[in-house]
Amino acid sequence: MILKFKKLHKDAIIPSYAKPGDAGLDLTAVTESWSDNIVTYGTGLAMEIPEGFVGLLCPRSSVYKTNLALVNSIGIIDCCFRGEVMFKFRCKTNGIKYNIGDRIGQLLLVPIPLIKTLEVDELSSTDRGEGGFGSTGN
Repeated sequence: MILKFKKLHKDAIIPSYAKPGDAGLDLTAVTESWSDNIVTYGTGLAMEIPEGFVGLLCPRSSVYKTNLALVNSIGIIDCCFRGEVMFKFRCKTNGIKYNIGDRIGQLLLVPIPLIKTLEVDELSSTDRGEGGFGSTGN
């Protein structure tokens, strides 16, 4: 599969895998802006997600070393979006954060099925039934 990128910033870095077999392409911060305790990192990149796929923006596992939390948990990039890819993190006061040039997140491409909806009067039964949070054990 080919994923097309467009550099919107002179320092933008085309994503790559850190190691063979990695699931996510690493994305790098080239800009940083603040609003209260929210920091927005720009990657300086736009991309063309192939039709039939979605791009998922995930935090890197190294985020635990910072005081940052991705504010929308997982970012969604639809195939028709052509704007800059950005990450927004909530930062605790005086917290450790990422710097310009750091890898700040990962991009995963996932195939998505075309779903048709159907309203019904009844659903099939299962052993779990309507058991919700914590209903299957610890």
